[in-house]
Amino acid sequence: MGNSIFRNELAEFKPYVQGKPIEEVRREYGLDRIEKLASNENQFGPAPKALDAIRDELDELIFYPESYPFDLMNELAAALGVARDQLVLGAGGEGLLWQIALCFVNKGDEIIVADPTFDVYRIATSILGGVTVRIPLAGMRYDIDAMLASVNERTKLFFLCNPNNPTGHIASRAEIDRIVRALPEDVILVVDEAYYELAAITDDYPRDSIRIIAERPNTLILRSFSKTYGIAGVRFGYAVTSPEIAARLGAVGPSFRVSRLAIAAARGALKDAEYRDWYAKENAAARKTLTDYYATKGWTCFPSYSNFVWTDTGLDSKWFFEELQKRGVIIRPGYLWGDRWKTYFRISTGRPEQMQYFIEKTEEILGKAL
Repeated sequence: MGNSIFRNELAEFKPYVQGKPIEEVRREYGLDRIEKLASNENQFGPAPKALDAIRDELDELIFYPESYPFDLMNELAAALGVARDQLVLGAGGEGLLWQIALCFVNKGDEIIVADPTFDVYRIATSILGGVTVRIPLAGMRYDIDAMLASVNERTKLFFLCNPNNPTGHIASRAEIDRIVRALPEDVILVVDEAYYELAAITDDYPRDSIRIIAERPNTLILRSFSKTYGIAGVRFGYAVTSPEIAARLGAVGPSFRVSRLAIAAARGALKDAEYRDWYAKENAAARKTLTDYYATKGWTCFPSYSNFVWTDTGLDSKWFFEELQKRGVIIRPGYLWGDRWKTYFRISTGRPEQMQYFIEKTEEILGKAL
């Protein structure tokens, strides 16, 4: 089959490398116990009210969902203090990123991203012929000066992942305000807050990002229910923006972007503040377990405001990843983000017994290596 039948951009297209599935590791190594700590999933289980809402919806699965679910959008708008026409719903944060690319990116347009960051920004842009401009971090922070200096007449989108994936660090309110003041009006600012609820329990985190939209309408704030509420499998995320952008963005993509189960789960999750707050505290405790252990090893960690930790072991991350996988622990190796990060790895937080299992297996590997 000749390549000429495909989009030209597919010739150099590099798809997203997903975390290794539990089933694949089980087949490969024949293990009974496998802990998947690679994909930043909530290991504590779905929010109970979201789960109850899903069960209640099962008999309705013969029907298509509402394209603009009335009750959910009203409830979400009220919770956020925004107007209903400022919301766009999508199949998780990733689904919204594809909608954004389809809505804004023309061939030759440029996007500004940090390096490293969530790779779907690049992927969704590249398939449409857009160009990704990567700006390396300055130590353990965004290089805001360099990111802003890279903006030119071809720049269409400026992405800020906050907290950043895979590092977990954040941009401060002062840094975001600098971007808002300096960014040209016709460049779309996208602030990806997939881990918002986990970071918002700290005073360091700029919790009021939605305020930016009033000052700068060409802004999109993205959030997800996948992490905090433990419903990654049903795929629900949302964007807050100006009514003008919401109208255009909401028209892009399939007619039914959010499933009936996702709608039901989101409505249930919105009512489960008790679970949200509990999980945020459990996640912080698990994160501390990891960083305390790394301190005993002399390993360097980025300050994390998410449900994962980005760590420099000084070891080859591919080797470390494979050795852990043989022992039933799946992590995310840093070499996937390039040579600069080849001794780093990202591990998701989990229940206390999962954290202990990871530590035990790491000790086993290090003992063998020594």
